[in-house]
Amino acid sequence: MKIYKLLSEEKRHARFSEWNVREIETLNKHLLITAKPIIYLINMSEKDYIRKKNKWLVKIKEWVDKNDPGASIIPFSGEYEMKLLDMPDDERAAYVEKSKVPSALGKIITTGYKALNLEYFFTCGKDEVKAWTITKGSKAPQAAGKIHTDFEKGFIMAEVQKYSDFRELGSEAEVKAAGKYRQQGRNYVVEDGDIIFFKFNAGEIGRA
Repeated sequence: MKIYKLLSEEKRHARFSEWNVREIETLNKHLLITAKPIIYLINMSEKDYIRKKNKWLVKIKEWVDKNDPGASIIPFSGEYEMKLLDMPDDERAAYVEKSKVPSALGKIITTGYKALNLEYFFTCGKDEVKAWTITKGSKAPQAAGKIHTDFEKGFIMAEVQKYSDFRELGSEAEVKAAGKYRQQGRNYVVEDGDIIFFKFNAGEIGRA
C-alpha cells in the first residue's frame, strides 16, 4: 500500500506525497497526524528571545530546511508571553517598548490560520464584535451559516466593508461615504477580515 511504504519504508510524512481525490478521501478517514501541516515553534528563554540569539536556532533551522522545506519557524518565549499576560495593559505596553520585542502570539495565530487554510470575518452589533472562523474560499451564504443555519438557508445578501477601510476611515458612515461599503450576492467569496452584515429571508426558516 502506498501510504504504508511512505511511512514505514521511506520514513516520510503523508503530506510530502501527491495524492489523487480518491486517495485523499480514504486518508481523511484515518486522520493521519503526518498529513497535517506543521509549524515549528522554538521556545526560548526571555533573555534569548529579547536579544534574538540562541545557540540552537541555526541548527534547528538547518534541520527543518532539510527535512521539511518551506515550513514556518517561529521563535518565541513562553516565559516572556506569560509575563506579558499577567501585566495590566499600560504596564505591558511599557515593558514591550522597553524590550523592543513584541509578543509572538499574533504571528503564531495568523501563521496557524494560514497553515490550516482558515480565515475570519467580523460581525458587529451595538454592544459587541464577534470574529467567525471559516475555510478560505467560503462564499457568503456559507459564512452566514457559521452564525446560524437559518442565515444560510434564507440568505439574501451580504453588506461588506473591509477592516482596512474601516480602520483607515474610522467609521461605517465614512466607509459608505467613500463608496467602499458593498452589497454582495451569494457568489461573493469572503475575504480575510471582512466586516459583514447579513440579510436573510426569515420566511425561509423552518421550511424543508
